Amino acid sequence: MGMEPPQRPDASDSPETEQPLYGRNAKVGPTGRPVRVIPEPPPLVRHGPARIIALCNQKGGVGKTTTTINMGAALAEYGRKVLLVDFDPQGALSVGLGVSTHDMELTVYNLLMQREVSLDDVKVKTSVDGLDLVPSNIDLSAGEVQLVGEVAREMTLARVLRSAVEDYDYILIDCQPSLGLLTINALTAAHGVLIPLECEFFSLRGVALLIDTIEKVKDRLNPALELDGILATMYDARTVHARQVLGRVVEAFGEKVYDTVISRTVRFPETTVAGEPITSFAPSSTGARAYRALAREVIAR
Repeated sequence: MGMEPPQRPDASDSPETEQPLYGRNAKVGPTGRPVRVIPEPPPLVRHGPARIIALCNQKGGVGKTTTTINMGAALAEYGRKVLLVDFDPQGALSVGLGVSTHDMELTVYNLLMQREVSLDDVKVKTSVDGLDLVPSNIDLSAGEVQLVGEVAREMTLARVLRSAVEDYDYILIDCQPSLGLLTINALTAAHGVLIPLECEFFSLRGVALLIDTIEKVKDRLNPALELDGILATMYDARTVHARQVLGRVVEAFGEKVYDTVISRTVRFPETTVAGEPITSFAPSSTGARAYRALAREVIAR
């Protein structure tokens, strides 16, 4: 028997089993700072130029792909045009948006390696209005090897994304969990870096190495690169460990840590199977509200 798809929760579903985002009358959020109420952003008169954000962490399983999908969908809900770039050979971003990439003739690999292939040839529309995708599959792993012999190999992604900057408000790059040539390409193309950080000690240890890599790329390849922020993910307020890790992150990075904190919830695995963002799969859930709050923070910054 095949696996049953997850049931879409009705609007009346209560998120009581999930941890509250902040608590209705809370004065202080999980980060220990006063909770700021950021209003919904006003509609745009025109689109572009895009801010390119690389979602990066060399540790796997910290919520990069989940954040790329759901932050992108939340930005699109607020009237922003968003392009998601799946830059991981595992293709999890594409699968998470319901796109089967195994038999696709054109992916981001072709865009990088074949001059005659344009961005319009590769990108596909998603189920969310205003949200487009550049898909990926295992072919991209060969691309990393082939790029080594290219002139200005670190600039390849920046070159192919240049034509999209005027058409979108945000371009979000979902990086693979490593600090290899593909990730360097993403950092070279980006204006900012968003680091999803699992509230767990070993994730915290790897951030210093990532920050060092960002500084090297800024110094040698992309002077415009900035650390946009650090997003705490998989947070469980019931554990002392998670609270301690979050406290140490805020202590070390201050205002670079987003006020929004993404709590653990059963909804995220369900949305992956359903192939759609949590903002449409479970729009009233804690996870959906959290990513809308993050989108408002991103726009406000």
